[in-house]
Amino acid sequence: MLSKLDKLKKFIKKYNSAIVAYSGGVDSSFLLYVCKKVLGDKVLAVTATSPTYTKEELEFAKKFTKKYNIKHLIIKTCEFKEKNFLKNLPDRCFYCKKELFSKLEEIRKKFNYDVIFDATNYDDLKDFRPGEQAKKLYNVVSPLKEIKITKKEVRELSKKFKLPSWNKPQLACLSSRIVFGEKITVQKLKKVYLAEKIIKDFWNKFFRVRLHRDFLRIEINKNDFKDFFNKVNIEKLVLRLKKLKFKYITFDLEGYIPSGVRFVKSRK
Repeated sequence: MLSKLDKLKKFIKKYNSAIVAYSGGVDSSFLLYVCKKVLGDKVLAVTATSPTYTKEELEFAKKFTKKYNIKHLIIKTCEFKEKNFLKNLPDRCFYCKKELFSKLEEIRKKFNYDVIFDATNYDDLKDFRPGEQAKKLYNVVSPLKEIKITKKEVRELSKKFKLPSWNKPQLACLSSRIVFGEKITVQKLKKVYLAEKIIKDFWNKFFRVRLHRDFLRIEINKNDFKDFFNKVNIEKLVLRLKKLKFKYITFDLEGYIPSGVRFVKSRK
């Protein structure tokens, strides 16, 4: 019986060439690495830049592609020109992904690549993902999802291959930090970015921040609650965050919940 890795390689081999939507995250780094092994120089990594993506992820993407000698193209996306994206309703991801995949489709046609891959994994099907609809518009294929490879399996295989991405925290764009219904602005994204940089000085495990008008909500995994309050100097953390002009700094007692999952739960 073929392993999932063998099945993944076999799936990728169906194509002569591929563009990989490369964010620099755990999943897309793993997929890109396997594509390079299978397709060689016939794979192109494309990374988008805009105010919703962090500069750290772009730098990681540059280093990763250089390390593994992968062709890498950096493009600018213009989702901030799309009013439906800025409205930040629950279908926001559709407009962001539509902008990204439309750009990738232009590149695919121009350079005659067979397919566009993205790194949606099998676990992602549990989440609320309007961006999945945008993939259908441009025939984007998700090999990890098709082979039913989970996030845990991606990390395990990445560790086996000694990829520098194997233990990176899960990623989401900065726009996902702003609660649905509150308009997205570049200023708000900068504020979120700076808040997360401050929290990282105090806490080295996974967390998310959510922006609600003039207050900040911190989410961490429930099993980290005790550790967080034992290790973090709350007074110093709040003092530094208050310098960003947040009126309230709050801690979510429900723990980390992906924004899409929270939205689905709120509808029940």
